[in-house]
Amino acid sequence: MIDFRSDTVTRPTPAMREVMAAAPVGDDVFGDDPSINALQDYAADLLGFDAALFAPSGTQTNLIALMAQCQRGDEAIVGQQWHTYRFEAGGMAVLGSIQPQPLENQPDGTIRVSDIAATIKPDDAHFARSRLIGLENTTGGKVLPMGYLAEVNTLARTRGLVMHLDGARLFNAATAIASARLQNPEANRAARPSATVQQPGAAAIHAAAREICSHFHTVSVCLSKGLGAPVGSLVLGSRATIARARRIRKILGGGMRQAGILASAGLYALQHHVARLPEDHANAARLAEGLTAIAASPGRLEGRMKVSAPDTNILFVDVDSEVALDFQRALDAVGVGVTGGTYHGGQRQRWVTHLDVNRNDVESALDMIAAWSRSEKQVATSAA
Repeated sequence: MIDFRSDTVTRPTPAMREVMAAAPVGDDVFGDDPSINALQDYAADLLGFDAALFAPSGTQTNLIALMAQCQRGDEAIVGQQWHTYRFEAGGMAVLGSIQPQPLENQPDGTIRVSDIAATIKPDDAHFARSRLIGLENTTGGKVLPMGYLAEVNTLARTRGLVMHLDGARLFNAATAIASARLQNPEANRAARPSATVQQPGAAAIHAAAREICSHFHTVSVCLSKGLGAPVGSLVLGSRATIARARRIRKILGGGMRQAGILASAGLYALQHHVARLPEDHANAARLAEGLTAIAASPGRLEGRMKVSAPDTNILFVDVDSEVALDFQRALDAVGVGVTGGTYHGGQRQRWVTHLDVNRNDVESALDMIAAWSRSEKQVATSAA
């Protein structure tokens, strides 16, 4: 299968497996697993935080960060479409007794700063206490502009709120920003980056990631999305916050023992797989280009497929209802995996490029789709 379903489907590379097999381990609940400690120290230093904590999943690191900074009955302001609100089983409310205050996402993925300001509650016993603003970057593959992050940060600090970032794909956001700056160093830093730019190196991506993180009190970073580790995420923050986070991780069942085998994969991913992320972005851009060309050519998909230009490694394709089911069956038949769901009567497909999808895979998928789309036209011509 050419698997575009998600960047979570990647498998450890042979080099990563070697590192895992040789990883020194200890008991992390006692704090003496050297591989986990090395990962935590490296990530904290890389992203400009005092400390970090390794946990099994991004869902858990998000929840840990929220619970470490909010009390029972506090409120977290989030986006309607963001993972912390929509896709984490209501954990902040169910387990953290934190009230989510969701706001409508705009087409560019942001939530309006004016909406955030308007929903912050007054200091009144009738209301939950507004305590935290949670952002997501990337969000649906879109990158939140630096200027936007700074504006929300200013509002939060003015109003006495803390900031948390669901940065599951932080390094994809940083890659897009670094790419835009490489293409046009004089460009306004608040401008949205383009996916079709020159490729930056690891140092430029690291610098952009650190700048993103500078606006937040806590950040969650996934090691298995995009970076290719088999499992695991990090939550980063101040030493005091991470001390609370460690206790909360234990409460949530995330205290692991000889997990250095997993942490070593995460460290390898941070050290070796960040610099290759521009390849994924370039492949997503090529995929969008190819699908757009197919939609403009005679055939089954002509005028029936709308392709959104990707900021990073995630591409959305809207397929008209008349052809959506047949197209999905065709993809299944040739071994091209995508996810999708009903959207405005048709289907919205989500294509994700990653470590285990190369340019040849992209071209093969495009060739198979083009052939299937043309086949109806060929049949019709033969029948005539």
